Amino acid sequence: MQRLKNWRALFHKFEALGIEYFYTLIDDAVARVIRSKGGFIWACKNRAAAFRCITACPSSNTAHIRRYMLRGKGRPVCAGIKFDSGGALFLCRAVASGGQLCYNQQGGPDGPAEFQPKGSITMTFAEMPYHRPDLAAMKAEYDAITARLRDAADYETARAAFLDNDTLERHIATQATLASVRHSIDTRDEFYNAEQKFWDAADPELQTCRDAFTAALLASPFRAEFAAEYGELMFTNAEITRKAFSPAIVADMQRENELTQEYEKLLASAQIPFEGGVYTLSQLEPFKTDADDARRLAAWKAEGTWFKQNQPRMDAIYDELVHLRDGMGKKLGYEGYTTLGYYRMQRNCYTKADIEKFRAAVVKYLVPLADRIRRAQAERLGVAYPLSYADEALMFRTGNPRPVGSADDILAMGQKFYDELSPETSAFFRTMMDGKLLDVLSTPGKASGGYCTSLPDYNVPFIFANFNGTQGDVEVVTHEAGHAFAAWMNRDRVPMQYTWPTMEACECHSMSMEFFAWPWAEGFFGADAAKFRYSHLAGALTFIPYGTAVDHFQHIAYEKPDLTPAQRHAEWKRLLGIYMPWLRLDGDIPFYGDGESWQQKHHIYSSPFYYIDYCLAQTVSLEFWAMIQQDRQNAWNHYMAYTRQGGTKVFTELLKNAGLESPFEENCLRTVCEAAGNWLDNFDLSALH
Repeated sequence: MQRLKNWRALFHKFEALGIEYFYTLIDDAVARVIRSKGGFIWACKNRAAAFRCITACPSSNTAHIRRYMLRGKGRPVCAGIKFDSGGALFLCRAVASGGQLCYNQQGGPDGPAEFQPKGSITMTFAEMPYHRPDLAAMKAEYDAITARLRDAADYETARAAFLDNDTLERHIATQATLASVRHSIDTRDEFYNAEQKFWDAADPELQTCRDAFTAALLASPFRAEFAAEYGELMFTNAEITRKAFSPAIVADMQRENELTQEYEKLLASAQIPFEGGVYTLSQLEPFKTDADDARRLAAWKAEGTWFKQNQPRMDAIYDELVHLRDGMGKKLGYEGYTTLGYYRMQRNCYTKADIEKFRAAVVKYLVPLADRIRRAQAERLGVAYPLSYADEALMFRTGNPRPVGSADDILAMGQKFYDELSPETSAFFRTMMDGKLLDVLSTPGKASGGYCTSLPDYNVPFIFANFNGTQGDVEVVTHEAGHAFAAWMNRDRVPMQYTWPTMEACECHSMSMEFFAWPWAEGFFGADAAKFRYSHLAGALTFIPYGTAVDHFQHIAYEKPDLTPAQRHAEWKRLLGIYMPWLRLDGDIPFYGDGESWQQKHHIYSSPFYYIDYCLAQTVSLEFWAMIQQDRQNAWNHYMAYTRQGGTKVFTELLKNAGLESPFEENCLRTVCEAAGNWLDNFDLSALH
């Protein structure tokens, strides 16, 4: 007999034995039993306080398994082992709080097999079942859990409700993510288009239920016990979340989702004629960095023409979004959207004043360095300064670095990189490849851009991308996989929100991983490896002023919501003069030269105030880059110290605990600019022109 009050307390013991623990659904558990050759432990949870039992039965008789599992009310709590020989499943447990787990092992003729190594997966992304949940049933389950938490007479009862809420959140998030990803893969798919519309409407309604649970958690008499076990940060974040929501804005949130989806579908629908072919925005990208000046300029003009043609609708969408969000902020009692936007981004350790301080440091230290990089580029290319958009896109006269091989070759090289980087990254990327958890090819109807997300029911991340034969393909395997690795390392966090920190902290995982890939550049780029290292570092430095301009623009847009579309374009053009003085803004390329290029940035429409997170994280990534130049293993140790914390600390504390400097300290940006500038100045470019 063994008493198990908390299965999650065994995670570390499981890890030490090379055993993976993960949550899954009953149907999936059965599917795994059917498909598997054995070698795993599985467990299911019941919401009814009843006694259930799964007896020994051969794996070939899965009908018996399912019948035992579905007997009685609620979902069963059980655990078991399936042996390679087709031997026994076992265990029974009293489901009530503090119940006892009784076990009696019955091995097959050859005894138990070795467990699958940590990171193994038995179901691919395509096999993961999706079903639209019943909205009323979801609301009822939220309400029931909230009532249990509110009425709990002791901490164990309150904790059980808290954990059940976490399980429910994981399942809902998984189904919503499956619908969203599959919709992104093909925005023309009628089924998943309908499912995305369902979730766009349902999520704001569910937020009302989540808000009620959050209120009950904040008011719980057992707050001290919760904080002792799970940390005070979840209460800090809960308070911020409540500041960002009211039932009064549900209809506005639904309309907001409709508008952002319209924008994304508009971009995904692009069919751009060029040189006798027709291309999506992602497919056109390689032509925009072509070494032939005339061809490259023609590609930029073709893209700009498409945006110009669709600009009236993009202007209308953004104008409605700005006024809608401004109204949401005012309904919640704020001056407009800016305060609400910061709360939505879960800003829990810095303010607008800190961002303004960072902006000033960017103008002081980075803009001059970036301008120096662009002047050298103009000289190297033999073109006029300031640069046109088309010339800015070409780093070397002989062409920008290009990855070698096909998409499969890049992914295979990615596996080699992660295999050799560390045991943890090796297991992680093998999980991604085995589970087919990457969709990277650019195809018609596919949403543009790239992202990483999670499927909590399966304890795995997912990567979405658009390979197009450019340097960015490799950066997907490093950047988005950096996100995925951090999520994978923290997949067992409770509550689920601790899997990820706030977004600026998340971007540190990804942008820094890009720099750790440098020793493997020859495998990714072949003879272009030196080009890649130079352009990657130069690109990181020139990106920060651009990203800061994006953030500054959004502050203006929401502080002055009544600006006309023409006035917004003028503001963007003005900001480019401050942050990117190396650009020629004379209208030589439609759309770009006229100060309208902000409209191609998804985040401005879909995720207000997100973009500064990239700039803060890029600064931290440059800290890691500087460390790598001195001692790569030491730098990796710092990276793992940062990553292992998940979302359990605020951004500045994560940095401090990992021995890193905050980007809000002026010295941070000054130091990395000096180090990177010296490296670029001493880099031999003679063979790369």
